[in-house]
Amino acid sequence: MSEFKFPTEEVELPSKGLIYSKDNPLSEGKIEMKYMTAKEEDILTNQNYIKQGVVIDKLLKSLIITKINYDDLIVGDKNAILIAARILGYGKDYEFQYKGENVSVDLTELQTRYLDESKMIEDKNEFSYTLPHTNTPITYRILTTRDEKKVEAEIKGLKKIDKQSSPELSTRLKYIITSVNGDAENKTIREFVDNYMLARDSRAFREHIKQTQPDIPMVFDFVGENGVEEDAVVPMTAGFLWPDAGV
Repeated sequence: MSEFKFPTEEVELPSKGLIYSKDNPLSEGKIEMKYMTAKEEDILTNQNYIKQGVVIDKLLKSLIITKINYDDLIVGDKNAILIAARILGYGKDYEFQYKGENVSVDLTELQTRYLDESKMIEDKNEFSYTLPHTNTPITYRILTTRDEKKVEAEIKGLKKIDKQSSPELSTRLKYIITSVNGDAENKTIREFVDNYMLARDSRAFREHIKQTQPDIPMVFDFVGENGVEEDAVVPMTAGFLWPDAGV
């Protein structure tokens, strides 16, 4: 049987690779991925993967050609790969309903927010920020897929202890923040988040991360019936990766 060569594309990472150590293939700032085949469509329709919430990870692992550790990826870079997978698999036009209107977004026109390396500390995954209401200096990092799994596991464990608890925000902050007032002790960070971090500072910090973290923001210009233009969030419906679902 003759060998078939998969067509591939290079995908630029919003982090530009600067988040990763020099010996990590991701430090090149790009990865090679292949086009979807029938194999990937099998993944997308695997009901066990869908129920377990791992279908996207399984899909991306199958598509990435570059030899990387998938758990090293930060969320923004993973989002870029996911958008590229959708474009390569089903085309650039994504159709959905927004506020009762049919909308079509060209995914190739989404603007990448690249990492600003001038904000990095010592050329590594660490950044400085001063909480605006208490003037407390902190440092923080961008979470990897590995970190996200740890956060999810801790949240799940806390909810088993107290089913009425809602620890998502505080738990995530404990993993993001790397030092408070120059103190990098994990105990100090957790105590600060639980007892001393004002809600106003928490909100401001989370907004700062949202606005500066490397990513491809899923936003588009929407003009409503009254003619007012707004920045709207592209909804991740089933039609994103399952365009035949009719959703």
